[in-house]
Amino acid sequence: MTKLTLASVGSLEHYLQQRPIFRQAVIAHKNNRRLALGPNATLHFEDYLTMKYQVLEMMRAERLSDAIAIQQEIDAYNPLIPDGRNLKCTLMLEFPDANERRHQLRKLIGVETSVLIQIDDFAAVAPIADEDVSRCTEEKTSAVHFLRYEFSSDMIFAAKNGAKWAVFCNHPAYRYHISELPGHLTRALCQDFD
Repeated sequence: MTKLTLASVGSLEHYLQQRPIFRQAVIAHKNNRRLALGPNATLHFEDYLTMKYQVLEMMRAERLSDAIAIQQEIDAYNPLIPDGRNLKCTLMLEFPDANERRHQLRKLIGVETSVLIQIDDFAAVAPIADEDVSRCTEEKTSAVHFLRYEFSSDMIFAAKNGAKWAVFCNHPAYRYHISELPGHLTRALCQDFD
């Protein structure tokens, strides 16, 4: 899969000129790549476009124009772009009330490895979580986790040929199951495969 480069990201000045149109397109793109799993967990499936937007927004927020600083952002976000045999997503745990959030994040230690994806009748795939840095302690988990799902060639073939997808969380404190993903989401995710 294509990775971000300095040339593909471009300059901050160019981005600022194009931002309103680009931002609108990315929001629509992201809407097709998001899955609510119960009331408090959302999976945001990442790809080249979502990561390009993230880098550009970091450039805007930090007013980055130096090639070295921009390359550091690119290097930080390129690992979140699927490589053709996997899916990568951001798991967001959302509890609006701060006290409830603290309480729930203590109960949800280990949730980042408990969100599985199943294609057709193949065995469910567990994620490889937070490869860059651990995001949980003995006391609590983080509200944000980065997950990578690796799939076999047979699973990818089945997915591309219309197989049913399911996503579920089997954590004791957060059990939710989606037995069939919407077609717009599975079509978007199949584009991440070679």
